[in-house]
Amino acid sequence: MQPNVIQILPALDVGGVERGTLEIAKGLVDRGYGSLVVSAGGRLVHQLELEGSKHITLDVGKKSVFTLRHISTLKKIFNKNKINIIHVRSRMPAWVAYFAREFLETEKKPVFISTVHGPYSVNFYSKIMVKSQKIIAISNYIKNYITQNYPDVDPNIITVINRGVDTNIYNPDFCTDKKWQCPWSNKVHGNEFIVTIPARITHWKGQMDFVEIIKQLLNRGLPIHGVIAGAPHKQRKKFYNKLKSKIHDYNLENFISLIGQRDDMKQIMKASDVVVSLAKTPEAFGRTALEALSLGTPVVAYDHGGASEVLNELFPEGLVQPHNIEAAADKLYTLINKDINITIKHDHPFTLDRMINETIRVYESCLDN
Repeated sequence: MQPNVIQILPALDVGGVERGTLEIAKGLVDRGYGSLVVSAGGRLVHQLELEGSKHITLDVGKKSVFTLRHISTLKKIFNKNKINIIHVRSRMPAWVAYFAREFLETEKKPVFISTVHGPYSVNFYSKIMVKSQKIIAISNYIKNYITQNYPDVDPNIITVINRGVDTNIYNPDFCTDKKWQCPWSNKVHGNEFIVTIPARITHWKGQMDFVEIIKQLLNRGLPIHGVIAGAPHKQRKKFYNKLKSKIHDYNLENFISLIGQRDDMKQIMKASDVVVSLAKTPEAFGRTALEALSLGTPVVAYDHGGASEVLNELFPEGLVQPHNIEAAADKLYTLINKDINITIKHDHPFTLDRMINETIRVYESCLDN
């Protein structure tokens, strides 16, 4: 009988954590495992269930001591579903799951595994993510973060498993449907180069740098249109308003499109001449850079964090010094004026199949012990 795996995270809306959860869940179902996910719900629940996993709605992500009241409920979920592996992906859900597991009245408790998705603040609250029996780091950058900040953690329990792209979906042969219409069409005349920053609108994702870069390129006479694809957090609109004010102050309303959260990002990145990754602080992994490159779209990225790892492997000529706006503008100017042909090796370390297989290998290694 195949084991039952439960993944626990705050919600199933948008983001790399959520997408990774769905990808692993589908991989488990395809291999005959029992797959459950606990979260507060969200727009991805329907897809999760369509792909064969069970979802249980429980708000385990709210950063409050009152969230610990769900410990007993989660304990019952573990028992009822005969869970063999608990996989946590966020700090508050990890604390709830940790105590629920501790209180189980069974001789053999489920294996406790964590994936560290980011360089969390270093404190007692965050340490739960390295208290597991096995730790998955989504990049070498994250593994180094763990070993440097938690020296008591045995490096042998850390496995680096890069996030992966489905090469059947993201590949240079992909073509947008003729019925698809780009969301910036009302602002362009047909000869502009399209440069896109696909990221949630927040102060550290680099949209302010992006506006400066577009301004510099326009000043050099380059026919260019900037696309900001992403939405602000509904409770954090202050930065979004500052961004719109900057675009207005620079008279760039006709040269930059704010298109919000999109479900057609693959088409948008394919239709772009260049995609940029300008995170102010190192990101745990460069998923959008990976997806764009897999589609054959060049990427310009600040040379730090996970994006650096992706580009060093697949497109090193797109890297620029972090926070150097002029260097990024120079790089974009060069790439746009060159005929770039991106060739991605099929055996690179960032495929979805590899991510799923290596994650399940971690599960099985724990069950074998």
